[in-house]
Amino acid sequence: MSTKEILLKLRTQKGFSQDELAEKVFVTRQAVSRWENGDTVPNTETLKLLSNLYNVSINTLLGSPNKLICQCCGMLLEDEIIGRNKDGSMNEDYCKWCYADGTYTYSNMDDLIEICVKNMANENFSEEQARTYLKIELPKLDYWKRYEELSDDGQFEEFKKKLIDEINDLHIEGMPKVDKLNALVGSYVNLEYPLPSGMKVKFLNDQTTYLGNQLESEIVDGVCFGVLACMDFILICTYEAEGANPELILYKKR
Repeated sequence: MSTKEILLKLRTQKGFSQDELAEKVFVTRQAVSRWENGDTVPNTETLKLLSNLYNVSINTLLGSPNKLICQCCGMLLEDEIIGRNKDGSMNEDYCKWCYADGTYTYSNMDDLIEICVKNMANENFSEEQARTYLKIELPKLDYWKRYEELSDDGQFEEFKKKLIDEINDLHIEGMPKVDKLNALVGSYVNLEYPLPSGMKVKFLNDQTTYLGNQLESEIVDGVCFGVLACMDFILICTYEAEGANPELILYKKR
């Protein structure tokens, strides 16, 4: 689709009139009309406003002329998994797993490789092949080439270590000690927990990136502990294969 078609489609989907959209992005109705007629395109600052308003990337607004790839892990980027800056705007250089709320979540390439290998390996592509591929390709990406410039001098790693200590100090029966926390997007781990009333409730935001891990129970076969944490809380649950029969064990505000 062309830019004019995309802008018209998104405005119509939101139910905005041209006047309403113009007010939201600080332009005239005539400017909106010219975009949708293909006479002009929004300037850079207006594209940023439209991106936030419609929750799509600027690349999408312009008809997807570029192939976006996460500059940390190499994943192909689609709007749903693009990372966010501190102000909530999209950062079209990173995925949600590698960059969340203005923070880079990986400082060790080997740790990232081990996470990626598990998702890449299949019957036609072994873990060793995936590991070799990533060791060649990741150093070519902008984040790792500019790591010294972009890193936060270990502040995020210190935060993760503090979280790990807090979680282990809870001494949950049957749960192994946590030794690392990975970036996890809420929509992938937002389980519904049953309440005594029979209702079910979710505690996470699908769009937020959390820190967490999965650990096999030391005392019950076939049961895993799910650990999730952020600045505000620690959540620990249990579940069976494919997230079946989830049970909330602990929800603790920090």
